[in-house]
Amino acid sequence: MSVSTVSAVSADQSVCAPLPVLGRDVTVPLVTGGEVTYAALDYAASAPALQRVWDDVAAYAPYYGSVHRGAGYLSQLSTDLFENARKTVAEFLDCRAVDQVVFTRSTTDSLNLLARALPADCQVFVFETEHHASLLPWRDARVTCLDAPRTPERAVATLERALAGRDPHGPALVCVTGASNVTGELWPVRELAAAAHAHGARIVLDAAQLAPHHPVSVRDLDVDWVAFSGHKLYAPFGSGVLAGRADWLREAEPYLAGGGASRTVARRADGSVDVSWHESAARHEAGSPNVIGAYAVASACTALTEAGFDDLVARERYLIRKVRAGLAEVPEVRVLSLFGDDAPRVGVISFVVAGWNSSHFAAALSAEYGIGVRDGLFCAHPLVRTLLGGDPQSQGECGAPEAAPGEKSLNAIRVSFGAGTPDEHVDRFVAAVRELVRDGAKWTYRTEDGRCVPAV
Repeated sequence: MSVSTVSAVSADQSVCAPLPVLGRDVTVPLVTGGEVTYAALDYAASAPALQRVWDDVAAYAPYYGSVHRGAGYLSQLSTDLFENARKTVAEFLDCRAVDQVVFTRSTTDSLNLLARALPADCQVFVFETEHHASLLPWRDARVTCLDAPRTPERAVATLERALAGRDPHGPALVCVTGASNVTGELWPVRELAAAAHAHGARIVLDAAQLAPHHPVSVRDLDVDWVAFSGHKLYAPFGSGVLAGRADWLREAEPYLAGGGASRTVARRADGSVDVSWHESAARHEAGSPNVIGAYAVASACTALTEAGFDDLVARERYLIRKVRAGLAEVPEVRVLSLFGDDAPRVGVISFVVAGWNSSHFAAALSAEYGIGVRDGLFCAHPLVRTLLGGDPQSQGECGAPEAAPGEKSLNAIRVSFGAGTPDEHVDRFVAAVRELVRDGAKWTYRTEDGRCVPAV
């Protein structure tokens, strides 16, 4: 069974140059003295904004106005911009003609919106491997949490067994990630969608980690909804998308009640209020929308499309090979994986280092080498604990547990990169890992508020 979200790119295809991003020339101080250009290797949390996106937003900023109901020129211009952004996102996702594109604040916001729109007595199926944004919003539904599969085939088989045992007459929803925010591995989305639909269920794709790295086609993958965040797609913070079928969204009470969502409002004689809600995407976009955020997302979609995903995928695979080959040369490093070393993946790699507390290691990478990575449980606590051999049901904080340098902690280190990452950043990272493991940290560190920081 193929992992169908991957586009075919030959191994010997030439790679493109990194796309220009903000912050590429920022220098940071080193605790050992001097400064170095910052190596941003935390794309899975927030990718730097593309220079193209920032320039587009700056050019529009003097002209923005409140949308939809203003008679003035700037309001009308902004309305056109906002609605055209919706069309651009729909084209980027290859949506069906009847699909809606709703602008939200983030992937988390998008999935919580969908959770509010679920029909009564809906059963939700979700793997324990999900990011908390797609694991936690379904609290008002009947949730079945599925064990972490160790192959794509097992993922499909596990879902099919679970769906076969459900009430065939009630509504059901499957929520699955497109690419893991912990391992970077790609999931068999098309096959999972086919399994869901064969059992009368719908499926929503968390594309937060997939959309910045690979083309996502709602039509080809045959998913019912897709959610992603602008800040992982090389746009600024504060914007997201939920795109897909309109019926559940149209039948649900508005996610927020207020202006924009309401079509007509009339006061009754008894003092109460009658409201008629929009049936379009505006139903769930109450209040003055984030026009600049929507435009930024659309600009990022356009920039990635014009850059060409084949070239972007080829370059990212090249960087993945460099990082994985470098880490493989350090025996003390263990890379975390569900599906194995040969599984297709995006530029997200998590690992642990024998003899090191992960927070200590990440702090040393930052303070001594100017490299920004992430440590902890990555808002995917059950998955990381499963991969590290801990109890997947135990609780933990989003940051590193309070462990002193050198002490073992149940957390990991994550390096992530993408379209804006230059070769030098990954080369410096691999060299720094090798040097830290061989020679140890050059500085003394202490624990402060649960994190390792350089001792002053």
